[in-house]
Amino acid sequence: MTTTSEPGRMATPADAEPGAAGTGAGAGQPVTVTRDPAEPVAWADPDPAYTGLAAVGPYAVDIGSALITMVEPRPGHEHAYNRWYEDDHFYAGAMAMPWMFAGRRWVAPRDLQLLRRPADSVIAQPVTNGCYLAVYWITKGRQEEHMRWTVATNQRLLPDGRVYLDRDHIFTAFQRYLGASYRDASGPGGPSRPRDVHALDYPYQGLVVEVVDAPAEAAEPGGTGVAGVLEWLRAERAPRVLGVPGVAMGLYFTPLPLPENRMSYVKQVEGLGRRVTVLWFLESDPRSVWGEAFGRAAEEAEAGGAGRLELVAPFVPTLPGTDTYVDQLR
Repeated sequence: MTTTSEPGRMATPADAEPGAAGTGAGAGQPVTVTRDPAEPVAWADPDPAYTGLAAVGPYAVDIGSALITMVEPRPGHEHAYNRWYEDDHFYAGAMAMPWMFAGRRWVAPRDLQLLRRPADSVIAQPVTNGCYLAVYWITKGRQEEHMRWTVATNQRLLPDGRVYLDRDHIFTAFQRYLGASYRDASGPGGPSRPRDVHALDYPYQGLVVEVVDAPAEAAEPGGTGVAGVLEWLRAERAPRVLGVPGVAMGLYFTPLPLPENRMSYVKQVEGLGRRVTVLWFLESDPRSVWGEAFGRAAEEAEAGGAGRLELVAPFVPTLPGTDTYVDQLR
C-alpha cells in the first residue's frame, strides 16, 4: 500500500478466481467471494474496558456534533481518491469509530461547482475547490471520546499506508450542533417526518452548504457572534428557504477547534466564535431550487446585517461503490 497515488485496494468480486477464493467467469458474469467459516470472529480476547465504557455516559439518539469535511482530490487522482475514500476511509476513518452513528457522502460535478458563491470566499480559493463532501453525526456528549479515538486511529492509518495524501482539505471541522429548522412539523397523530437524526439516511436528493461569518468584532467579548448569525438564520433566512418547494430542513452548526495533535494535513479551524454552517437538505435536485432558494444568499446576508456569506455550495449524493460523477469533476 502507498500513501500517494495508488492506495491499497479492498477485496472485490473481481479478485475472485475459479477454484480459489471464489467462483466466476469474468466481467459481467455472476461471481462468488467466500470466507472461511472456521475463521475466528475475534482477533484477540476482548478488552474488559469495552464492557465498562459501554455501561456509562450519554447514549441517546441525539446529534451533539458533526464532522463536515470538504475535500479536493488533486488533478489526475480523482478516481483513485474516490475508490480509497469509499472502499476504506469512509469506514476505517469514520463510521467504524465509537459514537459516530450516521454518515453520507456528497459530490459536486463541475456544473454545480460553478453555481457556488462568493467568488472571493475565504473558505475555498478558487471557490470551486472541494468537489467531495462527507458529513457524519456524533452522539451528543461524546465529542471528546470520539475525537480521541479518531486522532489515534488516523495516527495508525498514516504509517500503515491507508491515508491518501494526493488530496487537499478545503473545509474540514468538527462542528457543534445548534438545532434545526423544519419545513414540516410532526404533530400528534400526523404523518411521521424525517428529523435531524434521519437526515443522512433519508434519500435526500441534494445538500447545500451555507456558511455565514459574523463581523470579526462580533466574536469579541460582548459581541453577538454566533448567536447573532443564528438568530437571523432562524428568523429570516430559514422561512424564505424552506418556503421553496423541495427544501426540507436546515441544520445549524458552529466549528469546534481541532486538537493540537491533529493530522498535519488538516489545518486549524478558522471563524471560531463567529461562524455558522447550515446544511440544507433537499428532496429535489439542487439545480431545480437554486435560483429561488440560494441565488441571492450573499445579498440576503448583507441586507440582514448578521454577517457575510463565505460559501454557498450545492451537492448531490454519491452512489457508493461506483465511480459515478468522477468524470464530471473537471
